[in-house]
Amino acid sequence: MSVRGRWHKTEPARLPDFSQVETPCYLIDCEALRRNAEIIEMISQESGAQILLALKAFAAWKVFPEIEEQYAGTCCASLNEARLGYETFKGEVHAFSPAFKESELEGYLNYCSHLSFNSLSQWERFRDMILSSGHDVSCGIRVNPEHSEVTTEIYNPCKPGSRFGVLSKDMEGADLTGLEGLHFHSLCESGADALERTLDAFTARFGRWIGEMEWVNFGGGHHLTREDYDTDLLISLIQDFRDEWGVDVYLEPGEACALNAGWMVSEVIDILENQGMVAIIDASAVAHMPDILEMPYRPEIIGAGVPGEKPYTYRLGGPTCLSGDDIGEYSFDAPLEAGDRIVFTDMAHYTMVKNTIFNGVPLPSIATWNCSEGELITLRRFGYEDFRTRLS
Repeated sequence: MSVRGRWHKTEPARLPDFSQVETPCYLIDCEALRRNAEIIEMISQESGAQILLALKAFAAWKVFPEIEEQYAGTCCASLNEARLGYETFKGEVHAFSPAFKESELEGYLNYCSHLSFNSLSQWERFRDMILSSGHDVSCGIRVNPEHSEVTTEIYNPCKPGSRFGVLSKDMEGADLTGLEGLHFHSLCESGADALERTLDAFTARFGRWIGEMEWVNFGGGHHLTREDYDTDLLISLIQDFRDEWGVDVYLEPGEACALNAGWMVSEVIDILENQGMVAIIDASAVAHMPDILEMPYRPEIIGAGVPGEKPYTYRLGGPTCLSGDDIGEYSFDAPLEAGDRIVFTDMAHYTMVKNTIFNGVPLPSIATWNCSEGELITLRRFGYEDFRTRLS
């Protein structure tokens, strides 16, 4: 039975009092985190897949106890992430890197249950060291199915000339001794239909090697907790793949784990006019919400509409000196004034993990909201010492 319509709810029954939230602040919705984790646990149980939390998208470790029981572990792309997963989250720790540094490899072996190499040359270089290390680590190779489902090139792992994954032509005649898994990642905010097409391409190019493996990692980019995600199709795809090839299947979603699970609370600092009204707020696109410029995309704001939809339209800008620190145009029911709260939605993933201290603009605080208890807790505040020690 599909979970669509059963679990999805973009806002809690009771919103926090945003006027009491210090700004700027990432406010994590613990109820939404748990709801996403329940969906992921159900998919894992019904499909037989092992699902990992991708730390590259969400790494607020103080809330991990809220969700860690529903996941098989974490996946990482750096030694720091591997250590964080090992120390703060239950279960397995999987790591992939475009190229592992030899000086860090012992650290990965200490923290990880699985390692995926990006090239056959790196595997050949480190194979003997790993197999004789005494560490119980299962190693795999990342492959490139040469099939693109992602239209935004910066997020397309299979774009022409991609640095990710071994091509099928380069697997021919290669010595795969010691490898136990294949790993591909070709999705981003994608549905199960995109995975279905990718699996066709993957099995067509790499089918001759799948049967030699113990596991296959379907990578990330699966939008599992999105309301219109076809969960039934996903479960069927995983079950059929496991039955046909006799391997364990892993998925490592990132955004889906924290989708619609937080807000960015900001405050209007000043209003000015230049070919329209401009509101300067204490949250920055470039420093605090970088995907606004990188993707690019326009985040939603509670109570706001598109330009012209409501009586008063403003262009929102951040507090940095970057000319392009623009968040977008929004309309409001009433004129904005200094001190008003601006609350952006869906701000738990790819915000805290990607923010910067550009210009010395303060990093947002991190807080949690538990709807059922009506409890607002500040987990972390950042100040001058965080800026100073970051640099030298």
